[in-house]
Amino acid sequence: MKIELRPYSPDDQDFIFKLYASTRLHEIAPFGWDTTQQEVFLRMQFNAQKRWYDQAYPNADHQIILLDGQPAGRIMVMTEPESSHLIEIALLPELRNHGIGAKLVGDLVEKSTQAGKIVRLQVLRTNPAIHLYERLGFVKTGEDAMYFQMATSNGIPDDPIIRSPDLPII
Repeated sequence: MKIELRPYSPDDQDFIFKLYASTRLHEIAPFGWDTTQQEVFLRMQFNAQKRWYDQAYPNADHQIILLDGQPAGRIMVMTEPESSHLIEIALLPELRNHGIGAKLVGDLVEKSTQAGKIVRLQVLRTNPAIHLYERLGFVKTGEDAMYFQMATSNGIPDDPIIRSPDLPII
């Protein structure tokens, strides 16, 4: 199993939509919508997310995750002076829980730590990846009704950046 990253291109849009839909279908299943209604709703949400990402993170490093040369997911990271912000990591459903995400997030943590930076992220409260992030050294730094904000402490439990109540919720 060979994991590689390559830059996102507009040609990846159909794959990215398929990936997005795979992460949201369970949320809309209770609505009882038919396939057409689901696709219309998911496209609307996908387009809104894309506009938000383009506006909020214009300089993000947006990569396609390849597994043995085939698109398997995406990872978006915004590098800032004090931190690396993991905006999103997503894998196709059949590739989740096989260590791919752990390797990529672990590599990001290691690279950021070597550069003296923390890694921060926001994760849905219901996302099972919370346990992965905790295993990789992330701690909860904030929360709202839907999300936990998490960050690495780089081995410094009282790091003021980590414990700051002013840590922006993005």
